[in-house]
Amino acid sequence: MFLKATLPFLTQWHLTAQPISHRFNLYLCDDDENALEDEPTAMKDASLEATPLQKWMRRLWPAYCALAALVTFGYALWDPYQIDGDAVAYMDIGDLIRSHHWAGVINGYWNPLYPAALSIGHILFHATRYTELHAYYMVNFGIFLLEMLAVVAFTDSIIRLRDVRAAATEAGNPARFLLDRYTLRYLGLALLVIASQRELSMGKVRPDALLQACLLFALAALMNHFATAYLRYAALMGVALGFAYLAKSFAFVFTLLCICALIAFRWIWQRHAPARIAAAALLASACFAIIAGPYIAALSHQKGRLDFSDSGTLNYAWFVGGTEKMHLQNDETNLFGSAEVHLKHPEKELLRAPLVLSYKQLPYGTYPDWFDASFWNDQVKTHLNIHGEIHSVLRDLVLIVRYLLNHPEGWLLLAVMLLLGARLRLGLRSSSNAFWLAPLLLGVGVFAVYGIVNIEERYITIGYLAIMLPLFAALRSRPDARTAQTSSPSLAASALVFLLAVLAVGESARTVAEMRRQLSLVHSPGGWYDADTFDAAHALNALGVGPGDAIACIGTRACLYDHYWARLAGVRILTEIYVPTTHLYSALAGMPNREQAFSIVRQQGAKVMVGYFKSGAMTGTTSVSAGWHELGDSHFYELPLNLPPEASERPIPPLTK
Repeated sequence: MFLKATLPFLTQWHLTAQPISHRFNLYLCDDDENALEDEPTAMKDASLEATPLQKWMRRLWPAYCALAALVTFGYALWDPYQIDGDAVAYMDIGDLIRSHHWAGVINGYWNPLYPAALSIGHILFHATRYTELHAYYMVNFGIFLLEMLAVVAFTDSIIRLRDVRAAATEAGNPARFLLDRYTLRYLGLALLVIASQRELSMGKVRPDALLQACLLFALAALMNHFATAYLRYAALMGVALGFAYLAKSFAFVFTLLCICALIAFRWIWQRHAPARIAAAALLASACFAIIAGPYIAALSHQKGRLDFSDSGTLNYAWFVGGTEKMHLQNDETNLFGSAEVHLKHPEKELLRAPLVLSYKQLPYGTYPDWFDASFWNDQVKTHLNIHGEIHSVLRDLVLIVRYLLNHPEGWLLLAVMLLLGARLRLGLRSSSNAFWLAPLLLGVGVFAVYGIVNIEERYITIGYLAIMLPLFAALRSRPDARTAQTSSPSLAASALVFLLAVLAVGESARTVAEMRRQLSLVHSPGGWYDADTFDAAHALNALGVGPGDAIACIGTRACLYDHYWARLAGVRILTEIYVPTTHLYSALAGMPNREQAFSIVRQQGAKVMVGYFKSGAMTGTTSVSAGWHELGDSHFYELPLNLPPEASERPIPPLTK
């Protein structure tokens, strides 16, 4: 369905030179007389006359796309292991999708589209527990290819709207834009390749790249709707935003912003009739509801209230309101922060010092405590916290600056072009060519929405692209340039963009080659392989601990940060001794009621308890390390609890890689 929704973008790339009479039959129109009022009689590129370099860039475009895809495929093979608790939750939901356990799929914290993609990859590659991660890297590569298509759709839509608006508002003073369609494509893909080296890498099993692809398609549809007023593009925008919501709940807020942008731009800058604007806005909303509505209805039924997602409210409570994030109880009023807390089903507390918890209430997930945070935190009601909001905004402003410093290529290139004489004429009059305004403000909206709660680099790349690409498209040459020299500014701009595009791919190739070299030194089968994790899982299986068994964990590294070892072994962590430190040995040595805590965990039926200890700590010669056994050659150790005596003494065979 999503591929079908993108076909109009592909069609448009090859139709820009056809008469409108030929294209008219391809699109739905909301008004036979007025729909084409903003379309020029013959669509022309409003940039300067094509230079020899631009002509070569057009010819080399397929080769560049193939090269960018090939280099990024290297990341899918050799990008280092980066799995965390979020990734395991998505994998667990993918398992539930394949087994049709829909009650477990409906989750107030994680959305289902990315797990569905993982599930498809699991089927296509016939993955097992020990090979699934490789398959998921391939899924991420497929999403990167979708992002490439989305970036091109977005850049083409920017150029189309720019040229339409130029024909309508600058007829007496033709625009002289520096970047043509293909130059902006190169720039868009270069910035995407750079992001894929960093925050959106193949090794991160997370939905942010998929969300970005969906949002870029939505922005492309919005720009094309502004250029043509065709209802089909409004519908496509709603469909793309619906899929974006199924990827991540942030898209619900972004949908509202897009609909507001649609109404405002067509009303203020294009001066269209209110009835036509309302029809487009309602159609976009209806298409969004068709895609996202069933999941919203199912989630609301599960929660017993209208619910779009709990991730935003919980993150606000944690990062702004000061509410305790982990293992909150109804009687811990000092940890409520600014939230009102009446938990419906808090985690079962078995012992207070040390804190021993049971997760048996939730029948899903490798580590149920993070499989659905909205289950354990149901009825955490956030309230505005002015002091916390100020602190959060200041912190996120610092993070935005850090993001820009970590992504200097785009804004430095823009600054160089401006220093070389390019101009940005960003008029805001309703009669001006403000094609850049809607995507730029929506990009700012991404930063603003995340900025009032919590910013991470992977969240805001879509906002960065939505701001930078329209600004580059708006660059013009000096109006006093001589006719004989009209190609010089465009040539310089194209050369700079082409250089950035080549360097981005070249840097990726260098990084991939270094990754491959490092893996060959340790004889690793791939970047997805982590010796500690796979050795621990294999050793647990060799002890007779496997699928269907309940175990316990201790320490943040083994429990929260990276419990993929438990998923590989096929076990579920149903009991935890909560030790919020990475120095587990020291915490264990000073732990009060240690033996009582171990006894309680044993009574819960856990076969073993697993913890992660630094090298040299577990010698077996101290009271703290007595009884613990190393799992393979890893830093994970197990304490037998309900294993048969012969199982704990059974030698563990070496892992065959």
